[in-house]
This record gives sequence, structure tokens and C-alpha cells, in this order.
Amino acid sequence: MSRISVRGFAVASATAVTTVGAVVGVASGSTPAADDNNFEATAADTTLLADIPAGQQAQVQTASLTQQADAQASAADAAAKKSVEEAARIQAAKDAKSKKQAAEDKLEKERKEKEKKDAERASRSEIRSTASFAQQSSYTVAEVQAIARQIVPADQFQCFSNIVNHESTWNYRAMNPSSGAYGLVQALPASKMSSAGADWQTNPATQIKWGLSYMNGKYQSPCGAWSFWQANHWY
Repeated sequence: MSRISVRGFAVASATAVTTVGAVVGVASGSTPAADDNNFEATAADTTLLADIPAGQQAQVQTASLTQQADAQASAADAAAKKSVEEAARIQAAKDAKSKKQAAEDKLEKERKEKEKKDAERASRSEIRSTASFAQQSSYTVAEVQAIARQIVPADQFQCFSNIVNHESTWNYRAMNPSSGAYGLVQALPASKMSSAGADWQTNPATQIKWGLSYMNGKYQSPCGAWSFWQANHWY
């Protein structure tokens, strides 16, 4: 509780004491001591605790409690703000770590997918040499298809077969009279198949080898080429 000084009350009390002493001194025939003046001065400068009315005491108590409550509220606000800032910092760090991990996982997934595609593409590119097939003067459709099954990967054969069926019906000597396209896969110009072998005109294995290489290079696979063919009726 705050201490309240009632300066007027202190002065009045000291003066009263001094006055009484003076009267007593005069009555007794003695002169008041010099200390009386000092006492009065001392009394005037002294902070005395006066009796405060009950209403004023309540006001003082309320003001003090209000100050304490304000101080406590300010401290609580500061602590809460600090706690929120710390929580936000921790969450931001977690978010940054999660984003970094997600980015790394994505890169790793893309790397593995690329390696898988590269391996598949390399596997499809491993075409058997035409030298392993004995050259014949002519070939039946069944013989040409048997050769194709040995060259084209099993999971791509049906797509390859679909294209050949539409392009030449498995006739390795088929020629388009208007465009000059030639062979099983109707290469245009036909001479492009020479990159797979000089016997491209008469050897279906050479034509198959060239056709598979073309489909892999332009459409990633025979099935990719077949999807394009279905949408456009050419490839």
C-alpha cells in the first residue's frame, strides 16, 4: 500500500506541541529551549502516516492493483509474443526442411524414371544383327513374322505388327506406286533403309531392323508409333 504524507497535519501537530511548551514555560517562568524551534522545523519536514479515510484507502489499493495488473498483463503479452515468434520460427524451419526433402525426393524419382526409360530404350535398341538370319530368295508372311518376333521386343511386337499390317500386310516387297514408299514399314524414301543394310530391298530382317530403329527414335517405341498412327493414320 502507498504511504501518504499529510504535510499540513504534521505541521499543525508540531506547532501545537511547541505552543503548549511555550505556555508551560511562561507559566513556570522559564524560556522555551532553542530546541523547540528545531523540533518544529523537524516536524514540518517529517513525513507522517496519517489515518486515511476508508474510501481513500480503497482508491489507493485499486490504483496499486491496477498498476500491478497492467505490469503483469504487459509481461504476459511479451511472453506470449515471444512464444508465438518462436513457434513460427520452428514451423518455418520444419517447412523449409520438408520442402527441401520433397525436392530431393522428386529429383531422385525423376532420376530413377529416366534411368528406367534409358534402360528400356537401350534394350529396344539391341536389335539382333541381320547376319544371324540366313538369306533366302523369298519369304512367306509366317517366316517374316517369325523373324520380326526375334528382333522386336516381345512387349512391343503387337504394336509393331499392327503398323506393318496396315502399311504392307507383311509384304516385304510392297511398294506404293504414288509415293514410292517401300517394304514392310513403307519407308519413304525407300533408300533410307540402306542405313540398316545394303540388302534392304530383298531382306525383311534388314527392313525390320530399320523400322524398329525408326519407331524407337521418333516415337520412343513401336507402341508409341502405333498410338500416333491410330490418331493420324500415318507415322
